[in-house]
Amino acid sequence: MTKRSKYKSHNLAISSLRRILTQNQMSLQKRIQELTLKYEHLAVEWLKEAVRIPMDTIKQNPLAGQSNGELERLQYLKSEIIKHKCVSKPEDVFIDGAGNLVWLAEDYSDKSEDKKVIYFDGHSDTVAPLPDKWAKIGGLDVWQGLLDPKKIDREQLKQNLGWVPKESEYENCIWGRGTADQLAGVISQMMATKVCIELIPEGGLKNVKIVSVATIQEEDNDGCGPLYYFKDQVIKNKKMPVPDLIVITEGTGDSTRSGLGIYRAQRGRMQIEVEVRGVSCHGSMPHMGKNPLEFGAKIICQATEQVQKGEGILNHEFLGKGTRTASWCHLDTPSDCAVPERFVFRFDRRMTVGETAEMCINSIKSLPAIQETIAAGLHVDVRAPKYEGATHTGWKPMNEQVYLGWETPADHVAVQAAMDAYSQTVGEALTQTDIDQMDGYIKKEPFLGRWIFSTDGVGIPIRNEEFEDAPSKKWIHLESGFKYPAMLGLGAGTEQNTHRIGECIHKVELKFACMWMARLVNRFAELSK
Repeated sequence: MTKRSKYKSHNLAISSLRRILTQNQMSLQKRIQELTLKYEHLAVEWLKEAVRIPMDTIKQNPLAGQSNGELERLQYLKSEIIKHKCVSKPEDVFIDGAGNLVWLAEDYSDKSEDKKVIYFDGHSDTVAPLPDKWAKIGGLDVWQGLLDPKKIDREQLKQNLGWVPKESEYENCIWGRGTADQLAGVISQMMATKVCIELIPEGGLKNVKIVSVATIQEEDNDGCGPLYYFKDQVIKNKKMPVPDLIVITEGTGDSTRSGLGIYRAQRGRMQIEVEVRGVSCHGSMPHMGKNPLEFGAKIICQATEQVQKGEGILNHEFLGKGTRTASWCHLDTPSDCAVPERFVFRFDRRMTVGETAEMCINSIKSLPAIQETIAAGLHVDVRAPKYEGATHTGWKPMNEQVYLGWETPADHVAVQAAMDAYSQTVGEALTQTDIDQMDGYIKKEPFLGRWIFSTDGVGIPIRNEEFEDAPSKKWIHLESGFKYPAMLGLGAGTEQNTHRIGECIHKVELKFACMWMARLVNRFAELSK
């Protein structure tokens, strides 16, 4: 055989292999679409029951379903994960020491040593249910969802929600506390692992493993779940695999733009607590005391002026500026006719990428009013308060209430995989009926954006010196000295509907969130070879 013939034969072999690979990928895409549609009813059933469960125990436990009251819901989800084979074997699902529900999905016959590791993260707690307020909207129940579509006060619904379903679609929505924030995300994780495991013979989990987590305490203490499963179990004790990618399943709908966005960033936040201790005395002789309320008020006013001037605030091209506002206070005083003894107040500080807790606290400490207060003989302490609430297992995170912002670059392979997965699921399978049902809210083209609110992602960033990451993991390193794995997400639910009376999602959102997640798993593995 001549050199030219050998070269031609080699090229034909490569072309043939590429065709086979492309055909396999296309086949896998179609199978993911088929199985998601086949099991769509299961996802709806799971979500409705996850929303309803706190109704059974709310009288005995006022925190049922909320932060530190998630156990009954997690026990139900665990049983369904086993029953419907969202794991390969029952021992692959468990509740960890902090109370997170963890389940694993992997092709154990695949002996590859360099498997990509993808974590799914969705929180299982909700905010307070407020059943009396739900009753006032008519036709809806906070736990049971839709009771009578004809009795819903549509005008009130419009006032409450950002995205409002058409009246003809009420029965195609799932209603109740936690549907949009963010039980639908947890259900999507269950469905994605079920689909991927069923497709193992067809390459559904080739060269990749999934660690899926339904976290606890997020509403009260953003990022609490990752404090345990990531910072304790991965980084500190090395008991769990190191992630290449973390998929946050919080809702990514924006009522001003579209549903099911792909989000790759969010601002962080922290609480800054200022304690001013003075000397109490009778109000008729204020010169004998030192008034912490008056000095504290000066601190608040100067902090406001500081923000208005843009001092101590960074700006980020994609996420925008950090912000700060006075948000809470407590006064210790003998009576309303006395100089108080102690004044404690907090600032809610939203941090853009690059801002750290030290920077934010030092910005307050630098205020002239702080020095004036100390010079006048009062005591001032500026700190980040600690979260002291115990989870449902009794574990106390005791973390400072500092939740760092993060961004995954738009050119990261994870973002490309997410965009491809969207085009190969929503872009291909979204029908005109789906579009009409949601009044054009879901688009065939992916939208790349960011979260307005906070997610569990804030619990992931670590300092450089805490852990040595392998270059192959392609973690993101910041100039501020922090780093983290690639993070992004897509989820059913609209941000402007979260924590609202009348909270809901549409079934169309749910099925495509499930479909996208299952495809992302193998697409990320394909692109990361």
